[in-house]
Amino acid sequence: MAAGNITYAPEFILKGITDRPELQAHVIFLVISLVTVLGAIGLIILIRIDTQLHTPMYCFLSHLAFVDLCYSSAITPKMMVNFVVEDDTIPFHACAAHLGCFLTFMITSMADDRYVAICRPLHYSLLMSKRGCIQLVTVPYIYSFPVALFHTIVTFRLTYCGPDVINHFYCDELPLLALSCSDTHMKEILIFAFAGFDMIRSSSIVLISYIFIISAILRIRSTQGRRKAISTCGSHMVAVTIFYGTLIFTYLQPKSNHSLDTDKMASVFYTVVISLLNPLIYSPRNKEVKEASKKAFNKGCEALKMLQLRK
Repeated sequence: MAAGNITYAPEFILKGITDRPELQAHVIFLVISLVTVLGAIGLIILIRIDTQLHTPMYCFLSHLAFVDLCYSSAITPKMMVNFVVEDDTIPFHACAAHLGCFLTFMITSMADDRYVAICRPLHYSLLMSKRGCIQLVTVPYIYSFPVALFHTIVTFRLTYCGPDVINHFYCDELPLLALSCSDTHMKEILIFAFAGFDMIRSSSIVLISYIFIISAILRIRSTQGRRKAISTCGSHMVAVTIFYGTLIFTYLQPKSNHSLDTDKMASVFYTVVISLLNPLIYSPRNKEVKEASKKAFNKGCEALKMLQLRK
């Protein structure tokens, strides 16, 4: 491309989920965003204030809720602004922030916790001590943040020229590469290599954990014990299947099979829908969370009554 034809834009234009405004589902995404944020914040507060929930399982769940909150806070507000005020532009630095929204693979740590709880219950308190729990929580953050930062730096060192319309509802790597007038071959290899390594590593941990878990469940003689174990792990498996399935579908396809419109639908799942589903999958079916919610609600009602009496 000739140097005179290159135009550098300080901002991009987000095309949105679809070209048809009537199908953008403004109200649906607003409801999803509110439920996700309130659900994640509520779950984090509930786990922090109720001492009965100060266990490794709920420690991981609170961090999963935090990651979901980060996803929702980084991506959904801009999408809602685009819906309401019809301002589809996003500054260069804000686009970098979208791209830097990192994955922590907290679901993998939760698989380790479930493995120890079901396969080695007598050693659970020893293996899942405070130190072990902190390590399992910290490692995903330590790994994910520099990887996300590296990808963001490499992506934004490329040259971007007109047109500046991103065929997506947020700044994702693949739609951005389509706008670059630099050689993106190395970046595409990096995406495939890191995505492949992360998927294989984390999914292998989950798969191996569940092979042992299923084997342990089959050895349980009590029907009630089996049902409880399956119920505990079933919620996690649903979340794992949706999460990894959409990521593999998006990032590990051959380039010839890629359709950005199809990828956008997959992205809706792992950036918006999964963040909504996680609190709904894990919390309502959990007896301890139900009891803690009732206790917190009753305390709140009592506090309001006390305030009214004082007035």
